[in-house]
Amino acid sequence: MAEFRWRLRMAAAQREVWTGAQLRRLLADKAGLELSSASISALMTQQPSQIKLATLAALCQALDCTANDLLELDTTTDIGNGTPSTPVTQEPLRAAAGQERSRAARNTPPPF
Repeated sequence: MAEFRWRLRMAAAQREVWTGAQLRRLLADKAGLELSSASISALMTQQPSQIKLATLAALCQALDCTANDLLELDTTTDIGNGTPSTPVTQEPLRAAAGQERSRAARNTPPPF
């Protein structure tokens, strides 16, 4: 089974955002989202078990990135026993969204 890796710290560092205080200010200024210092600290230091889509969107807006920059899908490890499994190629979220737009442009129904 695949698992996600939370890469907020890496995405923030690539944009020279090094502290939770910097990220908190960015979220407030660019996305209008006010989070507590404790919430920011938790997001920066540990992988969340769940996250609101509004928070994910605000992080993307504040850091000028996509969800692909914050979440990495690891399909090489079986969560149940920690053994490698057969890798599965995952298309980036951007590509999937583009496919929906192109399908809509062709006026064909989705394959599901």
